[in-house]
Amino acid sequence: MRTPTPRAATVTAAPTAPELLGTDLYEEAVGYAAARSTHGRDHAERQVGECLRYLYLVSRHPDRLGGLFLPVEQEIDEIWHFLILQTREYRQLCEERLPGAHFIHHRSITYAGYRDDHGVERTRERSIEEALRWIPLYTAAFGPFDEDALPHWTMVRFLHEEMGMSLAQISALGPPDPAPPVPAPRAPVLGPPEPA
Repeated sequence: MRTPTPRAATVTAAPTAPELLGTDLYEEAVGYAAARSTHGRDHAERQVGECLRYLYLVSRHPDRLGGLFLPVEQEIDEIWHFLILQTREYRQLCEERLPGAHFIHHRSITYAGYRDDHGVERTRERSIEEALRWIPLYTAAFGPFDEDALPHWTMVRFLHEEMGMSLAQISALGPPDPAPPVPAPRAPVLGPPEPA
């Protein structure tokens, strides 16, 4: 695996969580997140925002991100579950408000059970490469990672806390290798990161 290369960030404006969900559903989602946490409303708003950023990226880049392991923390996935249960609004979000205009399916699977479309088991190197695909796409859409985003993105937190990289260094990462296109959009899968 090649080492990711730094790159210059170019940010294109993406809609905010309230713009994507509408005021009522946004407030419901924030209330749901706040009720499940002890961190307060600001933290809940950021959780909802990062969930929407995740969905925005999956929608915008299904060829690069479809079928990959969920790179965000469990709390973000729980917010996604909440949104899915609001079936009419979730369908409108996917098909009318997100850039890909297609329904984003969800399927939970354990790390051990994950195989690609060709039945190939996940390797640690492949998991790292897939997780690193998110970073340049995130920074291109939303700007550099900051302290508020850090707790919600598993690989970013690992690079910062375990590898000692600054948020500026992480945000400057480019893709590790040209990623081969994924054959067809699939539901992102949820599983814990592979143990070190």
